[in-house]
Amino acid sequence: MTLRRLSTKLNQMKLNIVLAHPQIPQNTGNVARTCAATGGSLHLIKPMGFELDDAKMKRAGLDYWGKLSVTVYEGFDDFFEKTFDNDGEYWFYETRSPTNYSDVEYKNNAYLIFGREDKGLPEELLQKYRDRCLKIPMRAGLRSLNMSNSVAVGVYEVLRQWGFPQLTG
Repeated sequence: MTLRRLSTKLNQMKLNIVLAHPQIPQNTGNVARTCAATGGSLHLIKPMGFELDDAKMKRAGLDYWGKLSVTVYEGFDDFFEKTFDNDGEYWFYETRSPTNYSDVEYKNNAYLIFGREDKGLPEELLQKYRDRCLKIPMRAGLRSLNMSNSVAVGVYEVLRQWGFPQLTG
């Protein structure tokens, strides 16, 4: 592959960040800001603990809302129905996985899926996709990182593997 073709391919890489049933508007606003800053697409799965026009969420995302792609789904069935056949890979972030987030290779159109802040992802989903579950290592005895921090860790690992396409500085 020529350098020009590789450059074009990297500029077309797509990253998807999925928040399933988010409850805290400020977290979603912070994730939206991360998506805008990195070129990731934000996917929100209902039900959510707030409305999209919530002032706290808007404030956390500041003026970034016009600079990102946001898709809202009515539930997991709607999400999988609309995204399954688009050559994307699903990765489910959860604290009990044996696999570290940095131990996998992320391909184009990856979907990083994070559960609600207080409960995580549904157990039946984690069982169905057990080989696609990832964890962020941390000290024993603690529940988890803040969701928006976890998203940032995952996003930047994917972008590091891809050579930080379209990012500067």
